Amino acid sequence: MALASETKEVIVLKKTQEKDFTYVMKSLLAGGVAGMCSKTAVAPLDRIKILLQAHNKHYANFGVFSGLAEIVKRESFIALYKGNGAQMVRVFPYAAIQFTSFEFYKTLLGSILGNGSHIGKFVAGSSAGVTAVTITYPLDTIRARLAFQVTGEHVYNGIIHTAKSIIQNEGGVKALYRGFVPTLCGMVPYAGLTFFCFESIKKFCLKTLPKWFSKPSAKDSGGAVLTIPAKLLCGGLSGALAQCVSYPLDVTRRRMQLSSMDNNAKYGHGMIKTLITVYRNDGVTNGLYRGMSINFIRAVPMVAVSFSTYELMKQTLHLDTGVDS
Repeated sequence: MALASETKEVIVLKKTQEKDFTYVMKSLLAGGVAGMCSKTAVAPLDRIKILLQAHNKHYANFGVFSGLAEIVKRESFIALYKGNGAQMVRVFPYAAIQFTSFEFYKTLLGSILGNGSHIGKFVAGSSAGVTAVTITYPLDTIRARLAFQVTGEHVYNGIIHTAKSIIQNEGGVKALYRGFVPTLCGMVPYAGLTFFCFESIKKFCLKTLPKWFSKPSAKDSGGAVLTIPAKLLCGGLSGALAQCVSYPLDVTRRRMQLSSMDNNAKYGHGMIKTLITVYRNDGVTNGLYRGMSINFIRAVPMVAVSFSTYELMKQTLHLDTGVDS
């Protein structure tokens, strides 16, 4: 009897482990696809944002749409997607890790603080962002370098060449993490607020306005899921709110990442010095919040597509998308 009982427990344990592994792999796939779709959707806006943030000499006097038109005129249409290859290499593991770790942290903190805890959701979102950015940051630096280049003035040729050049000429692997500190400082409020706002708005829509924003679903613990327009709305609002808080640190990160590519800009000397230098040289509107209009234009559809795709992938892969009680 004891042997049979132990055998049954082992079988149950194996099934549980297989189920957990399958869930994690499905979550990684859902997050990765969501990240790739959202980033590709706004790739042209990402490139012009980088060019404007770092005051590229060829595009310093252009706005968002005139800058996009100038890229096509000066370079080519495909140049709008320059650096997107490195972005795709980075964004799949980044988004996969971020979404999957968020589910893990949310469950963990929910068991400690309760499923409805606002603090738990904020900390889970922040922790997920920090986890993802720490692992994938070097690829972000490489992508920024490739996107900053203008046709005819190329310094780097592809992802591997860029990585080798930075490591060999700029002080080793640590050069790939230039701007990492302001990224972490910005990631905590940005990722925390993004996930917190999305979960809060999602819960509000499902519980308060179910006729407008939800549809029945027998597969989910909450009994209902958001409609696609509602997912886009929740994601867009979440991205817009979070961007307002963290944007100056995003500018700081870009200036530090690209400091060696602009001989007139000395922005590679630490986060605080870079912030002060940007403020003194360019002020608030044209410095710390340079390109903010682009960020609103890109952040709303990017976050909306990201969360919408993730929620759709979760439904397709039969992962639970029910609302917390």
